[in-house]
Amino acid sequence: MKIKNNFYIVITISVLMITLSISISLINFMVSLNATETDLKTRSLPLTVDNIYTEIQKHIIEPNLVASMMAHDTFLKDWLINDEQNSEKIIRYLEAINNKYGMFVAFLVSEKTQSYYTQSGFLEHLNSSKPDNAWYFNFKKVQGDNEINLDFNNNLDNSLIMFINHKIYDNEYHFVGATGIGLKISYINDMLKRFRQEYNFTVMFVNEKGEIILSERSDSKIKNLSDTPELHRISDQIIVKESKILEYQKNGENYLLKTKYIPELNLYLIVEAKLDDFIKNVRQTFYMNLAISLLMTVIITLIILLTIRGYNKKLEFMASNDTLTGLMNRSAFNDSFNDFLRLSKRNGNPLSLIFFDIDNFKMINDTLGHQAGDNVLIRIAELLKNRLRRTDIIGRWGGEEFIIGLIDTDQESAEVIAETLRKAFEEDAHLIHLTPSHITASFGIATARTADAIETILSRADSAMYRAKELGKNRIETE
Repeated sequence: MKIKNNFYIVITISVLMITLSISISLINFMVSLNATETDLKTRSLPLTVDNIYTEIQKHIIEPNLVASMMAHDTFLKDWLINDEQNSEKIIRYLEAINNKYGMFVAFLVSEKTQSYYTQSGFLEHLNSSKPDNAWYFNFKKVQGDNEINLDFNNNLDNSLIMFINHKIYDNEYHFVGATGIGLKISYINDMLKRFRQEYNFTVMFVNEKGEIILSERSDSKIKNLSDTPELHRISDQIIVKESKILEYQKNGENYLLKTKYIPELNLYLIVEAKLDDFIKNVRQTFYMNLAISLLMTVIITLIILLTIRGYNKKLEFMASNDTLTGLMNRSAFNDSFNDFLRLSKRNGNPLSLIFFDIDNFKMINDTLGHQAGDNVLIRIAELLKNRLRRTDIIGRWGGEEFIIGLIDTDQESAEVIAETLRKAFEEDAHLIHLTPSHITASFGIATARTADAIETILSRADSAMYRAKELGKNRIETE
């Protein structure tokens, strides 16, 4: 009954723990949903936009300073005005700039000859009728002294290049050419990929016409905002100088969109987030937390069950075994021997009982101490376990008295077994080491009779054992 009550307690505690785990996980899930959407609007999206803008600025500032320095370099001005026929000088100059600052290309265009030079040498003569040369003629018309643009220049590379252009003026402030640098912006693609993979943000750059100028290379689904009806409807709110956070639906899913104008590129930065992606992460976290909570509950329950099981086994062992020797105690031996006796009467097979007492055991305790006496009892138990059959039952009757039940064993065989044990005790090296004299025992044997009960056979074995004591000890007597 006590064991059942323990299991009921464990089950009740487990149910309460599971209910508590699920309740806490659900509450955390709802709170996280609201917090995620709020964080996305007020922090994550704005911070992502600012990070991208800062990253772009960081890669523009130094190249812009280099291009500005080139435009104001007196050597470059003098060469354009007085020494353009010596192209080797300007090639070495552009090569030095390119090598020093690690740019993709350093270039110079002469207004007088329309010649285009890079660190690799003369490239071409510019012509306003060539689409690839339109950038220069458009740049001359720009009111400012510099500009930044993105371009695919087939003469240099088939990848996207950021050009930083600066105008060159003579001492009378006449336009004499353009110079600057170009750098590959593959880092932008890596950055856009990282934001998509790590943060679930889709990032793109669009111009005034809504054309997508720059996006992750693997994302080539749309070329213009008008290709997506939902974005086309709000394009007039996207392409504005003022930063905004917009919400819209696409294919039944909710999206948030943050915009920012980048004057250095004359482009609009767009960062898009699908709410379901972030809710999905929260949901996965909820399932994970719930699974961990349930797993911990199961583990704790198993630990409690195993502890109780081990505790019960220990109690059961203590209830039926002698704590010192590990042999059966008197009560457990009586129960088992009663079963042997009933089986013997039913089958007609012989059953014998050996009862023995260690000789002069009190003297061992008195002279060597109780610890030595305990060690002798433990060793006696080990010898019994090693020399008897697994079907035999062995018990410590009390003090230095031991009892053995031998199933399917007649009196003659019991005497042989008793003699084997007597000699083992007397000759055991370990026992000789424990005490200064040999350990001996006096044995009494009784074989079951038809009318025997456990009390009668025990009484006869006990009488035989005491007779062995009286006749000089270290001997075997039968009854």
